[in-house]
Amino acid sequence: MDWLGLPVGAVLGTLVMTTLIEGGQSLGLTRMSFPFILGTFVTENRTWAKIWGFAFHFVDGFVFAIGYGIFFEVVNRSDWWLGGIAGFLHGTFVLAVALPVIPDLHPRMAGEDEGPDPTPMLQPPGFLGLNYGVQTPIGTVIAHIAYGAIVATMYRPLG
Repeated sequence: MDWLGLPVGAVLGTLVMTTLIEGGQSLGLTRMSFPFILGTFVTENRTWAKIWGFAFHFVDGFVFAIGYGIFFEVVNRSDWWLGGIAGFLHGTFVLAVALPVIPDLHPRMAGEDEGPDPTPMLQPPGFLGLNYGVQTPIGTVIAHIAYGAIVATMYRPLG
C-alpha cells in the first residue's frame, strides 16, 4: 500500500470534498452540512458541533481513503477516472443508504414520520437528501467524485 500517497490523497481529497459540500451550502444550493450533522451527534452547541463535525469528517476521509487504497491495490491501478467512478459509487451510497439511516441513529434528528415537536431537532435528510434541497444529491455526488479522483491521483499501487 502506498503509505505516502494515501494520507496526502486523503487530506487533499477531504479538503476539496468538504469545501465543495460547504460551498454548496454557502451558495444556497443545499441546506445540508454533513460535518454539522456529524458534530451534532456529540453536542447541541452549534459552534462545537461544527468543530467536532469537521474533525469526524476528516477522520472519515482517512478511513475511506484506506478502502479506496485497498480497491486500487486489488485492481492494480489508480487512475483519476477510476477514483472518480469509486467516488460516484461512494456518493451514491451516502445518499441512498447512509442518509436514510441517520434519523434512526441520531439523537438530535427528527424521524421521517414525526410531526412538529417543541424540542428543536435537525430535519431528516429524506430520500437522497432532498429535504435539504434538490441540488443536494448532485453536489454530494460531485464532491465525492472529486474526492475519489484526488485520492486516486495521489495513490500509486505497489503492484
